Amino acid sequence: MGWALLADTIPIYPLYALLFAESGLSNSRISLLFIIWSAVAFIAEIPSGALADRFSRRAALVASSLLQALGYLLWITLPGFGAFAAGFVLWGLGGALASGSLEALLYDGLAAAGAEDRYAQVQGRVTAMGLVSQLPVALAATALFSLGGYRLAGWVSIVCCLAASWVASLLPEPPRRTDHQHAGGYLETLRTGIAQAVSRPAVRSAVIAVAVVGGLDAIEEYFPLLAGRWGVATGEVPLALLGIPIAGAAGAALGGAANRLRPSTLALILGLAAVLFGVSGLVGRPSGLAGVAAFYFLYHVVLVALDARLQASIEGGSRATVTSVAGLGIELSAILFFGLWAIGELYLVAAVGLLVALALPRWLSERELDLVPDQKATHARIDA
Repeated sequence: MGWALLADTIPIYPLYALLFAESGLSNSRISLLFIIWSAVAFIAEIPSGALADRFSRRAALVASSLLQALGYLLWITLPGFGAFAAGFVLWGLGGALASGSLEALLYDGLAAAGAEDRYAQVQGRVTAMGLVSQLPVALAATALFSLGGYRLAGWVSIVCCLAASWVASLLPEPPRRTDHQHAGGYLETLRTGIAQAVSRPAVRSAVIAVAVVGGLDAIEEYFPLLAGRWGVATGEVPLALLGIPIAGAAGAALGGAANRLRPSTLALILGLAAVLFGVSGLVGRPSGLAGVAAFYFLYHVVLVALDARLQASIEGGSRATVTSVAGLGIELSAILFFGLWAIGELYLVAAVGLLVALALPRWLSERELDLVPDQKATHARIDA
């Protein structure tokens, strides 16, 4: 959790778009930077997962934060399009290295201690810590910028990345597997992970569920626009939105308990979240943000539970690779939700969220998902 807090407490986050604009970049060039960032993360997602599986998940996390630190260093020492683009390439590679590696390191570490049934609880807390970090980030960015501008915010961000890298180096990692897939080298690890994600029904269903539901988080980018449209003054938008990540953190923290629920119950929770999101649009006033916060709370309850079920379905040493396949699916799903918002905004997204909730029991059918023994016992008790 300490790593998650440090990795997400980056003061340059709320400021970098302004840095680009004040460095003379046009809107089109800033958009091009975001495209470069997304493209690198997209291309590197699965190969980086296989890299972590073949060598070291802990080393992947260490490298992730180091690459981010180097990218921010370029931004504040050589401000210009070339350095900004290079920084986004490094950030994209770093993000891809962390995606899948953290989940694999956490699950296999707990499994080595015979406590894999606690994964949802621990991962929920890690997710909550990342969401809670948005609060100190907003405050720190404001204070640091007033004291030393973009450079001070950038240097503090670099220090936070280096600290996160150091904490990652201290994380315990179970001994590397020596099964046939690792004996075959990197390409065999990559092939095995992709094959498991695609060909095993239990894993494939869980990957689809995580990918589709995880992509829904992309609409977070529109929350400030909703607040402004509903009458919140521009200067008050950050304060008005603070309750939403707090609600999401609370939901993530409850994800461990939600993992014991039946698929139909998780679908009901997600469906209720979608309804609340749609109703918040009907309110059309600042009070509607309470509905958005309730949506975000329920959404993260389900998201953490789905991630736990994915991890429980994976076998062998390709855990980071399989998780990265799901991560790639999240990126594709996010693009879909961006398109839905462009067509029908909040209401179309809420309607599709309801459809996703209806499909969720099929994706997580207990006939398809190979639950770990503790989960099977829990469901048996619930059925009784």
